[in-house]
Amino acid sequence: MNKVILTGDRPTGKLHLGHYVGSLQNRVKMQEDPDTHIYVMIADQQALTDNAKTPEKVQQNLLEVALDYLAVGLDPERSTILIQSQIPQLPELTMYYLNLVTMARLNRNPTVKSEIQEKGFNESIPAGFFMYPVSQAADITAFKATHVPVGEDQRPMLEQTREIARDFNRTYHTEALVEPDIILPPKGHGRLVGIDGKGKMSKSLNNGIYLSDSADEIQKKVMSMYTDPNHIRVEDPGQIEGNVVFTYLDVFDDDKEKVQKLKDHYQKGGLGDVKIKRYLNEVLQAKLQPIRERREEFAKDREAVRTMLKAGSEKAERVAAQTLDEVKAAMGINYF
Repeated sequence: MNKVILTGDRPTGKLHLGHYVGSLQNRVKMQEDPDTHIYVMIADQQALTDNAKTPEKVQQNLLEVALDYLAVGLDPERSTILIQSQIPQLPELTMYYLNLVTMARLNRNPTVKSEIQEKGFNESIPAGFFMYPVSQAADITAFKATHVPVGEDQRPMLEQTREIARDFNRTYHTEALVEPDIILPPKGHGRLVGIDGKGKMSKSLNNGIYLSDSADEIQKKVMSMYTDPNHIRVEDPGQIEGNVVFTYLDVFDDDKEKVQKLKDHYQKGGLGDVKIKRYLNEVLQAKLQPIRERREEFAKDREAVRTMLKAGSEKAERVAAQTLDEVKAAMGINYF
């Protein structure tokens, strides 16, 4: 059986280097495999679960995320790029799956519990947010995804999808739904720390470098990066653990031998923070300039990008409609 992959992002902001390292590079590589088909979902409905009162935030960023996809090399001829809200079969599948999941089971999902705490919902948890693992199961199973690339922290979400698919197939004596396997990021390509060194790169923490940032913006952010607060004088020995500049060099500099020499020099003393930041800036500019230039070209014709999204969504809907037909047939509710 060919591999079918579902992946995507919430359109709550432009995509940053953390997205690039954690998923975008891998998606571009995956689409090169002729035996693999990728569905890349812009998950606007999921974004609305905690942005229902500010929908303009989602609307404004949807096209920006699509531009980032195209800029890094996702090809709509080889990957189906779709908008979640344009696939009406997904909420219907979610409704059927909800009947197979208890509130207690949702409440045990550690990923959901963690995100509820992170967002500070307390007792005012939107029902849509609380139940989005079921919505996610609908997204995945609608396209019969065999594999889903996620971070380790999202493993419980995928396991819940597998449970729902298994329970549905067992309950209705069918093989309509596929139990997807997890694809974890390559070693060393997990979440990228923000430039302040305080946590993962995110828009809410204002600690990210975006794929669309100008050369000046990138330079300013690099020069403000957290290093070793005890490395006061150039001749002082410096610490590389927790030093964001070296974290980024490990990820983005292909010359690993040079990075190791810089580390040795820094730890011994005699290498200043400004010098290594300037070098990192050169590395990042070389990586991001072609992405930024492609993005600017695609942005000149935003209507063409919308047309691409519409075509991808229509293609995806046909697949989801077939799955929904199979689900309703298994349940015995295809009355006409």
